[in-house]
Amino acid sequence: MRTAPDQPSNERTSRPESTTGVARTAPLMALSQVPWGEIQDSTGRATAIPLLLNSVAWGDPDTAGAALGDLRKRICQYGFVVEQATAATVPFLWELAQLPQVTCRAEIIQLLRSIAGARQWESTAAVYPKLLNHRENPVVWERQARQAVRAKSGALSRLMADDDTEIAHATTELARALDE
Repeated sequence: MRTAPDQPSNERTSRPESTTGVARTAPLMALSQVPWGEIQDSTGRATAIPLLLNSVAWGDPDTAGAALGDLRKRICQYGFVVEQATAATVPFLWELAQLPQVTCRAEIIQLLRSIAGARQWESTAAVYPKLLNHRENPVVWERQARQAVRAKSGALSRLMADDDTEIAHATTELARALDE
């Protein structure tokens, strides 16, 4: 039943609270806050990233794995070349890595490890410093991506304690990469 605009509604508008007192939110709620059309991935505009992240979050194992593979090519090509959209994507990868229903959590953590270890652009700039003078500076993208991985590293201990040994192992490798 609808109420008149000037009358208060009796519909519930808040989310139920969990037993920890923290309001539950659906995964990837902040995706719309990122200007994906204004940043680049390896294919051009990064507008496909939200769809890929949602496919990872909600897809069956085959769908999620394929979406993560495509996402990897767009934000960390060859496992070591990051893009402008990488740093913006990292918080969502951390979020997905912690959700038990996500079927490719270990692979997400491995992707985070690749991003944390990416030094392709810095290595290139060390030999070819003019790279730093370009308007779009990939060295900055690389540093921002690594900082984004470090910013959410508080989840490491929880993931290392996961019952899934593949997740625990991948997280240990990520922690080592962050210590380097």
